[in-house]
Amino acid sequence: MRQNVRLLPWRSPSESEFLPDVEITGWIDRSGDLLELRYQLVGDLEQLIIADPMAMPSRRFALWEATCLEFFLATVGQTHYWEFNLSPSGDWNVFRLDDYRQGLGNEELFQVLPFQVSCQAGQLTLSLAVSLAGLVDRSTDLEVAVTTVLQDRAGAFSYWAMSHPGPAADFHRRDGFTVKLPAEVK
Repeated sequence: MRQNVRLLPWRSPSESEFLPDVEITGWIDRSGDLLELRYQLVGDLEQLIIADPMAMPSRRFALWEATCLEFFLATVGQTHYWEFNLSPSGDWNVFRLDDYRQGLGNEELFQVLPFQVSCQAGQLTLSLAVSLAGLVDRSTDLEVAVTTVLQDRAGAFSYWAMSHPGPAADFHRRDGFTVKLPAEVK
C-alpha cells in the first residue's frame, strides 16, 4: 500500500537557524520483495548544494556530509536496522547496524543501488525501486524512517524527517521510524 510522506525540518528550540525554502514530499510502497520510494524537493533549490550526476556512480562513505536523501529500514521487534544513503550524484551506500548507532558496516547484499534523479528548475525528484529479497522476509512487518540532509550554499545543514521525536535531530531513533509497511498478505 502506497503511503505519502512529508518531511519536516528539525528546529532547535534555542536557535533561530536559517532553513531553505523547500518542501520535501514523496511516497513509499512495498509489494512483495520490492520497495519503491520517491522523494520530491520543490522550491528554491538554488539555495542548496546539490551534487551533479556522476558518470559512474558508486558506493561511497559519509554521503550525509552533503545533501543526501536517506531512509532507515527495520523489521518490527528486532534491534538491527539498515541505513540507505542516496546522493543526487547517483552515489549511494547501504549500512547494516546491530542496534542504535552500533555495529555500523556495509550491507554486502547490495553491490549496486541504481536509482533515478531528475533535477530541473525548482524541483528535484529521486526514485528508487529496490528488491529486499535476501535482506528481509516478505512475511515480516517493516518500519521506515524517511529522512533528508540538506546543505545550503553557506555550508549549513538542515535535517528533515517525518518526525523528530528526540531532543536533537537523530534519524537513528526507532521512535522516528513512523512509516509502517505490513508483511505481504497471503
